[in-house]
Amino acid sequence: MCGSFGLQAQEAHLGRKMHCRLLCQFLWLWPYLFCLEALPIHKVQYDTKTLIKTIVTRINDISHTQSISSKQRITGLDFIPGLYPVLTLSRMDQMLAIYQQILTSLPSGNVTQISNDLDNLRDLLHTLASSKSCPFPRARGLKTLEDLDGVLEASLHSAEVVVLSRLQGSLQDMLQELDFSPEC
Repeated sequence: MCGSFGLQAQEAHLGRKMHCRLLCQFLWLWPYLFCLEALPIHKVQYDTKTLIKTIVTRINDISHTQSISSKQRITGLDFIPGLYPVLTLSRMDQMLAIYQQILTSLPSGNVTQISNDLDNLRDLLHTLASSKSCPFPRARGLKTLEDLDGVLEASLHSAEVVVLSRLQGSLQDMLQELDFSPEC
């Protein structure tokens, strides 16, 4: 009897030791598992900021965009988004959808890549939003840009410059806002 009791105690001790070892291994891996979950979102946020900087650089490379202030008002271009005091992820997406719609209406070849970049930027914003469980559908541009064709015909150069200048200002605001982890 004494031998079987000792064997049972030894098996119980080994069982507890095995559970403790597994628990210790899990606790040791926990920080790494936690970091693996956070790393992709950090990378998405980094990629988002990098793409914003790339778009701003593309706008700077278009030489005639330096000639007009982003605050300047031109009759007929009031629908172009200005600067917002606080940018949420959904407002960023809505703003980019409007800019993308306007850029695709411009006949200039200068803005084609910027428009494509805005589409990619919107995808990155949606990834950030889904990581925060933000429930917002993909925003659309303006329902109607009735007077856009007339404005473009009258002042194509000015329209392009104002759109790109305001887009640049908005992107710089977005860049700053992303440092503070914007709300939905």
